[in-house]
Amino acid sequence: MSIPVIAFFNNKGGVGKTSLVYHIAWMFSDLNLRVLAADLDPQSNLSAAFLDEGRLEELWPENEHTSTIYGAIRPLQRGIGDISPPRLEKINDRLALVPGDMSLSAFEDDLSQVWPKCLDKDERSFRVMSAFWRILQQGAEDRQAQVVLMDLGPNLGAINRAALIASDYVVVPLGPDLFSLQGLHNLGPTLRVWRKGWSERLTKSPGKDLVLPKGNMEPIGYIVMQHSVRRDRPVKSYEKWINRIPGAYREFVVNSMVKDPPKVADDPNCFALMKHYRSLVPMAQESRKPVFHLKPADGALGAHMNAVQDAYRDFESLAKKIAIKTGLNLP
Repeated sequence: MSIPVIAFFNNKGGVGKTSLVYHIAWMFSDLNLRVLAADLDPQSNLSAAFLDEGRLEELWPENEHTSTIYGAIRPLQRGIGDISPPRLEKINDRLALVPGDMSLSAFEDDLSQVWPKCLDKDERSFRVMSAFWRILQQGAEDRQAQVVLMDLGPNLGAINRAALIASDYVVVPLGPDLFSLQGLHNLGPTLRVWRKGWSERLTKSPGKDLVLPKGNMEPIGYIVMQHSVRRDRPVKSYEKWINRIPGAYREFVVNSMVKDPPKVADDPNCFALMKHYRSLVPMAQESRKPVFHLKPADGALGAHMNAVQDAYRDFESLAKKIAIKTGLNLP
């Protein structure tokens, strides 16, 4: 039985996706789940959140990058073998990271070329298309992880197609703006096309000895990241966009029309309306910890400490909702 993979994905950038993955990974760890975080965005921002510059420099030397996601797929890409075992970065006893790599973008062309070849029952093509899933499953088994959280880049390219084929569930982070709404117009239909395309290719699988992902990529809900908050409510300039999200999400992602969509607060597809906690972010980045782990020694004093406690409650509630939707049993 495979370990569930949750992808956090939006083809529109700047919606706080990486920060969400980082904080939810930490919160699941706090809730005693064993977590593997995977950085499959060539920009590698999730890796930069978890690791300091010194460690990143060690992971990305001038020559071969053997200790990253790219290092794990490199033998397959070069045609000298299959994937190599992923080298994981231990963050704590319950949390580990598959480090990202800017060189991963070099895998894009290969993934584009093998997609049609899968229809010809070409075994190498299936190995390439399933590489991310097999790496994540092997890493999760090695760490005895109960869930994999995957951070992806903001595009609809071949890397993300392969990454989403590796996913069981998709969470969509959104900003309260026109661009996020427009992004839903592309995101939902693209997921359906990719899911159908992979399902067709699975019927051409070259043999039973190669275990392949199901490619469910089931959208289970969205998270709205507020740009600004006043008295625990979105400022008026964003309200009109927020109010249009439930209808757009149902129409384009869920693929069902509803005459009178609910408000965000009442929408079962909405996990949360999350604050940005802007005042805490610089302290958290400096201390290299999630905002809800900040202490007075980190500079979180007075009102800042109240915000830390609010952040803990918000992320705890969010993590528990995601756990329920994905069937994760919290200890």
